[in-house]
Amino acid sequence: MSLFDNTACSSCLTLRELTTLYEISAVISNHYDLETSLEKSIKILKNSLNLTNCTVHILEEDLLTVFASVELSTIQKKLSVYKIGEGATGVAALSKEPVVVENIHNDSLFLNKSGKRDFSNLSYVAVPLVVEDETVGVLGAALTKSTEIGFEDCVRILTIIGSIFAQTIYSYQLNIKEKERLEDLKSYYKMEWDSKVHNFGDIIGDSPKMEQVFQVIQRIAQSEVTVLVRGETGTGKELVASAIHKKSKRANEPFIKLNCAAITDTLLESELFGHEKGAFTDARETRKGRFELADKGTLFLDEIGDISSSAQVKLLRVLQEREFERVGGSKTIKVNVRLVAATNRNLEQMVKEGKFREDLYYRLNVIPIDLPPLRERGDDIKQLVNFFLERAIKNHKKNVKILDEAMELLASYPWPGNVRELENTMERIVLMGNENGIDSFDMSLLLPALEKGKLEDKPIASSKQASHKKSLEDMEKEAITEALIANNFNQSNAAKELGITLRQMGYKINKYGITNELQE
Repeated sequence: MSLFDNTACSSCLTLRELTTLYEISAVISNHYDLETSLEKSIKILKNSLNLTNCTVHILEEDLLTVFASVELSTIQKKLSVYKIGEGATGVAALSKEPVVVENIHNDSLFLNKSGKRDFSNLSYVAVPLVVEDETVGVLGAALTKSTEIGFEDCVRILTIIGSIFAQTIYSYQLNIKEKERLEDLKSYYKMEWDSKVHNFGDIIGDSPKMEQVFQVIQRIAQSEVTVLVRGETGTGKELVASAIHKKSKRANEPFIKLNCAAITDTLLESELFGHEKGAFTDARETRKGRFELADKGTLFLDEIGDISSSAQVKLLRVLQEREFERVGGSKTIKVNVRLVAATNRNLEQMVKEGKFREDLYYRLNVIPIDLPPLRERGDDIKQLVNFFLERAIKNHKKNVKILDEAMELLASYPWPGNVRELENTMERIVLMGNENGIDSFDMSLLLPALEKGKLEDKPIASSKQASHKKSLEDMEKEAITEALIANNFNQSNAAKELGITLRQMGYKINKYGITNELQE
């Protein structure tokens, strides 16, 4: 039974309710700080309906803590913490139904953890704050002798106001989670998108084999299928994965990457699935894994052929069930991730040898994309040279031009490191080359490995190639001879003039027999 007279005029009560709701709605809409909004709102609620001990508890990690109150001190707020199911506040959170305590002195549900002593002859109402069947907090208030409404009306208006509070808290928590996710992304990845090639148009090349790659990307980008990119090291597997993401429906969501070969087996599971605080010795805080970070986006796993058997099992489960648990945790986390994997290894042979799970292989190899090595891409090499050269020139603010004879040398080189090697080579040429133009002689000095690789790894097959070799050697011999004459045969000064070391100068002199020639 109610302790208070419940005979108030219904029309007056309705007006009061509407006024209270209007004032609270105005406060919520005009204040971005959640704590300030709730404290101002419960102050309006207290004064309008003559309530006391108005508090808002928020549920975090199974504990209800005071988030807003206009009557409790800082110490009292810290003391007023409830577990789910504990006291009137905890029971309301658990049952998702209002709890009424008619006399707080005679009811064990009212625990008075705050330590307040001015509760004589009071009643208490706790209303759960629920959004989409999930409790986010509890709104509580005590009825006084001057309160003009009874339990029924109090529960009704607190429930209405509670629904406003619940939506406000829920939106606030979503914003916090989103900020945390973005911060996680920033801390995990320091990718400078403007300095890297990250869209379909910047994958350079128009050779027939690359055209086939472009067609596959175009056809499957909008789908949700898993993709396996295969190719030698340095062929641009990450660029393909990024292009698929950029042209997919997930383009505005995260693109997360992980090189599986760069991580030890013991850390790989934590990197993929995250870990809870205390899961292992160095787990000082809870950390999200790559799958969790990539939720709603794309996860690129490079060197997938290098993961251990145990990691293969766990990866297979995620692909099948779309769920996992963090290391050291028991909570199942569901994710919506599109997977793009890459490898330079022969997975089919590894399956035959029992080194890679057959079921995982078929899960990964839904759509295969085979990237050709650079040596099979014909005129793409010249396009790539120009692209990376222009970028290096821009980065280093140094104008360097590659002459036709040097370009032919670059085009004939087999590029065992593929596109990555070519990119690094252009960086080196711009840094070390002169602005008068890089010719074949400069190329042999700046990049002797290029000349060596061309002559040793690619046998001479025609008289044209032989004459080209001869012309290069003649040009080099002539340049060294002229430098020696200009410096009175001082090898050190001649080497400086040519931009080579004294040791290199000695090698060239012996190679071409220049000293003997001059002495004769």
